[in-house]
Amino acid sequence: MSAAGAGHGLHGEYVGLGPLDEFPIHQLPRPVAWAGSSDRNFYDRCYLNAHDRTGEIFLITGLGFYPNLGTKDAFVLLRRTVDGKAVQTAVHLGDAADPRGADRMAQQVGSYRIEVAEPLRRLRVVLEETEGVSLDLHWEGSFDVVQELSHVMRQGSGTTLDAQRFAQVGTWEGVISVDGTDVAVTPDRWVGTRDRSWGIRPVGEAVPPGKPADPPFEGMWWLYVPMRFDDFCVVLIIQETPDGYRTLNDCTRVWKDGRVEQLGWPRVEVRYTSGTRVPTGATIVCTTPDGKELVLEVTSLLPVPIHVGGGYGGDPDWTHGTWKGAGFTERLTYDMDDPAVAGRVMFGVIDHVGRATVHGPGAGVPDGSEGWGLFEHGALGRHDPSGFADWFTLAP
Repeated sequence: MSAAGAGHGLHGEYVGLGPLDEFPIHQLPRPVAWAGSSDRNFYDRCYLNAHDRTGEIFLITGLGFYPNLGTKDAFVLLRRTVDGKAVQTAVHLGDAADPRGADRMAQQVGSYRIEVAEPLRRLRVVLEETEGVSLDLHWEGSFDVVQELSHVMRQGSGTTLDAQRFAQVGTWEGVISVDGTDVAVTPDRWVGTRDRSWGIRPVGEAVPPGKPADPPFEGMWWLYVPMRFDDFCVVLIIQETPDGYRTLNDCTRVWKDGRVEQLGWPRVEVRYTSGTRVPTGATIVCTTPDGKELVLEVTSLLPVPIHVGGGYGGDPDWTHGTWKGAGFTERLTYDMDDPAVAGRVMFGVIDHVGRATVHGPGAGVPDGSEGWGLFEHGALGRHDPSGFADWFTLAP
């Protein structure tokens, strides 16, 4: 067998070179298809959402590659009201990833695909009819993408998360179809946010835990608020430990003309529905580089727990990266008023249709100007500043 033949993967140990290796994009002395880390939890994933500002419908979707697990998957999560009931409909798709990385440029899992029309600006998201659901949506970024600070989490001496992300706000155009009913998506009403992240985070099947964590994991407090205004966007991301120590703080404003401002160390007050951990809104006080206050008053119009059908942490039904077999598809429907489902909500992150108004001398636009986007929050376990003493404490 020639050396050229060996490189085509006739034997598994030689699988590596693929179409991406024709381009000068290498970062390591190895084929692009091989992850830079041997950690089984290496991933590369995108997340997108869309809503029409009414709080009546919210679409969340995404696609991910897990090269060290040999898998790829995609999901669609749709929150709406059906026959008077609050319902989340989930479609899951999974398959084997090409070990040579040939499917990285053509991002597709079964009948779901993401087309990059213009990098960092325009995308197309398509789901051919699957289990009664289909999408054909075009995304256009309203502002330049925001490169967020690197995100690292450790448990004892181990690394549980080490990732890079970029985020963007924008508008949507196209159609969503569910069980024969079409929803027209027009850019004058439909807005959303997206992010792409890659690195290491827990994915796939559970692994043996080994020695109990020391110190034990007591929870985390998370806030992610990308908002689109007419003249600028704000992308805020904060994480705190149970005692309120801030391990991630990144707040950026991007103007239409490309100017970028860091908005300091935001002070945050989250308001919760009594007897729950479901937020109704938040007051976020930021500071411009010249020391002026910029206040965001954020309101939730519709909550969507992304660990109920979305595959994120705490979802018992489906987890990103898990091998379900070749050509896997399924559709799950959740009655959000079912006590068995409602009882899961406080143990994961919730994405909300978010509305914001901006105030203060640092606003740079008329007081009360309105913005729309995502209000994502999770208060998991203990968080002393919020008054949550353990995993089960609820808001008064």
